[in-house]
Amino acid sequence: MSTQDYPIKPAHRTQQGCSHDRFLQRYCVVPSDQFDPVAILKRADESRGNQRGITWTIDLTHWKNEEMQKRGNSRDLKVKARAYDFLAIYNSPPKQKGDKILRSNGNMWFCTRSASKPVPISQRQKILGNAAYGDIASTNYAEDYKVTVVKEGGFEGEACWVFYLESRPGRKTTHDRLKYWVSKKRRVGLRAEYFAVSGKIFKSANMKYELRTERGGERKPFISEIRIFENLVSKNTTVLTFSSPSLQDLIEHFVSIGASFTY
Repeated sequence: MSTQDYPIKPAHRTQQGCSHDRFLQRYCVVPSDQFDPVAILKRADESRGNQRGITWTIDLTHWKNEEMQKRGNSRDLKVKARAYDFLAIYNSPPKQKGDKILRSNGNMWFCTRSASKPVPISQRQKILGNAAYGDIASTNYAEDYKVTVVKEGGFEGEACWVFYLESRPGRKTTHDRLKYWVSKKRRVGLRAEYFAVSGKIFKSANMKYELRTERGGERKPFISEIRIFENLVSKNTTVLTFSSPSLQDLIEHFVSIGASFTY
């Protein structure tokens, strides 16, 4: 690819850039002012549900050693999202039908019909298998993470920008650090690798975009599947299957505790 398509400054190392990150490899490629990584991440966030108002259904299935677990193997939820806030309502399993998960201004709560009040939860807590609560809704990588390095790479034959991301101070993120492959052509995230404090990859995820949303005559790709792999201990896999995305104008107060947890 020519520098006209991807203008960059000469590669270099800085003390606060890549030398302190054990997972970085040979080069730090520093984009020029003509290249806007935040805009690229924002576009990728939109295909992961970060829009003015959208609903979708998500089915979670966990596979253990390449076989579906016989008990507690799936969840099905209906999600309403407005930008980075969301309300998710369980459709199944039957014992959890009607239970709710709310994220508002970076905080999360869980509520059941039998509970007297919502319970605060962390979006890093597991909802099923390898999937955390924060994995079921929209991403906000453009605002929640700082880009430390950008490289060129590829995934499954598709040319990508590869972003090294670190959680911004004070942000309640699902992961501290990740490596994120974004398609140059489609502007969607294709793969992510998530790093533990030790610098080792503890899980990874591959994404597909076989769904579409449309607003103002413009059709955009929308996430259809996230396949999350456990890397440190086993080969267990959790699959998130998205369906029925629908753009809607959602009022802001639907993600308030009072409105969301009224049965």
